[in-house]
Amino acid sequence: MKALFVLLLLLGLCQSGQTQNLERGKEINGTCAGCHGEFGQGGKRGEYPRIAGQHQAHIMDQLRAFRMRTRVNLPMFPYTQERELSDADIVDVSAYLASIELPTQWPEFKDSDDALTRLTAVDKVMIIPRAPGNVDNGRVIFQKECVTCHARDGMGRGKFPRLVGQYSSYLRKQMDAFVRGERPHDEEETGGILNQLKEQDLQDLLAYLTLIQVVQP
Repeated sequence: MKALFVLLLLLGLCQSGQTQNLERGKEINGTCAGCHGEFGQGGKRGEYPRIAGQHQAHIMDQLRAFRMRTRVNLPMFPYTQERELSDADIVDVSAYLASIELPTQWPEFKDSDDALTRLTAVDKVMIIPRAPGNVDNGRVIFQKECVTCHARDGMGRGKFPRLVGQYSSYLRKQMDAFVRGERPHDEEETGGILNQLKEQDLQDLLAYLTLIQVVQP
């Protein structure tokens, strides 16, 4: 009976440690919005990635990687230090961003909508223009090498990120960083599957990812 009580107590502590405050997360996101947009939609055509709808575990993992500089990004480093972003804050803002669902269809406007309203609405839409490349080759590579972590539909799982709906320019920039060894891939310090691919293969992967994006009805 005593052992059962201890187990229940530990489970309760674990659950309380996972408590997340979405309102607090929304407040924290006000700082993130300067680059990633109010709705986590990213900006500057992929210079700042789309983080809305991304997996909470992935966002948390990357924020901690920025803090520890295992993923080097100097602009992100000061914002992720514990004096600026506590562990609880990381949980809250990651949960909030993961909860955002961006539209995947172009909005319908009223004649009375002003230019700012139209621009904001369009900026939120998670539709990525088709990237050039051999889609068939990209499909073969993706289904053979990428589905274990990023899922068959490119939506990712756990701490492995959603790729579908992300800016192609950002994805390509990260691919190049993996290849150069500037960012670990597959939890390896150097190398990885991307280093085994040709330049055209990388472009074909992007072409395939832009093809499989699911558009909401």
